[in-house]
Amino acid sequence: MKRFRHAILFAVMLGGPAAWAGPTLRTPEGHSNLEGNWTNASLTSLQRAARYKSLVLAPEEVEEATNTHPQVVRQRNDDEQGEGTKFDGSDLQRGRGYNAFWIDPGMTFSVVKGQHRTAWIIDPADGQIPYKETVRRGTGSTNFDGPEGRPLGERCIINSGNAGPPMTNYLYNNNYEIAQTRDVVLIRAEMNNYARIIRIGGRHIDPRIGVLHGDSIGHWEGSTLAVETTNFHPLHMKSMIGLSSQAIVRERFTRVSPQQILYEYTVEDPVNYRQPWRGEMSLEATSDRVYEYACHEGNYAMPGVLAGAREEEKRGGSPRSE
Repeated sequence: MKRFRHAILFAVMLGGPAAWAGPTLRTPEGHSNLEGNWTNASLTSLQRAARYKSLVLAPEEVEEATNTHPQVVRQRNDDEQGEGTKFDGSDLQRGRGYNAFWIDPGMTFSVVKGQHRTAWIIDPADGQIPYKETVRRGTGSTNFDGPEGRPLGERCIINSGNAGPPMTNYLYNNNYEIAQTRDVVLIRAEMNNYARIIRIGGRHIDPRIGVLHGDSIGHWEGSTLAVETTNFHPLHMKSMIGLSSQAIVRERFTRVSPQQILYEYTVEDPVNYRQPWRGEMSLEATSDRVYEYACHEGNYAMPGVLAGAREEEKRGGSPRSE
């Protein structure tokens, strides 16, 4: 029987005949049916931007907040310029850029528990990750000595926080496939094509073994899948959120309707954070397919970045090193 279940899981991962969305919201075991294709594409971000004064937007504020969001403005400027228009130095000032083409279109602020949210983080109240002052963080690495010194996203190892935990959203590729058996829940993130396996029951692996996205163990609490993830690999410190090997992420997945999963999480990391922090997100059902994201570390960007640094050194410059 177990072999049969694993065969179904494998077939689903390959896009085989097994259906994603079941006819009911319950599995044969009586648990919530989380299977399907889902998306968290949204203008809502992990941390609350300074332009928003509160976690929740009033209904009458949503339209203006959407139309004036920098991401929407970039796309609108790009559309107004038209295809084939040459870029120049003023494009960035107007909010236009190459990446605007790839941004998921038509997004607005996500509705969580009936409220339009400006951020996923609900605690602390300021909507910010409570980093310790001693934690170094920034938008990128200044080490150009070799590929090992570059950020994991640049190396196509972790491109964003989409896969989690905790799961976040990005400019594009915000889809997920969830497959479920009695023993396993598998979440495949479109961004970087990472398949995360949550084992139901059992124990965590040896704490000396670090896993890039951590070791996830789940159990059912009524209709909710509760998950605890530990054993993060030291390389995770170079990811967008950056969790240490002492971090613990606790998640809860509750299918609240045929069209929505309520996703809640708490992040604890005494190395990086002053306190635990919590977030809430809605995963929305989608009919879109999840395509392979074929980023790989051998792409042209890496030799180009390193070659540029070597050229700067030849000309008497000195690329900063961490």
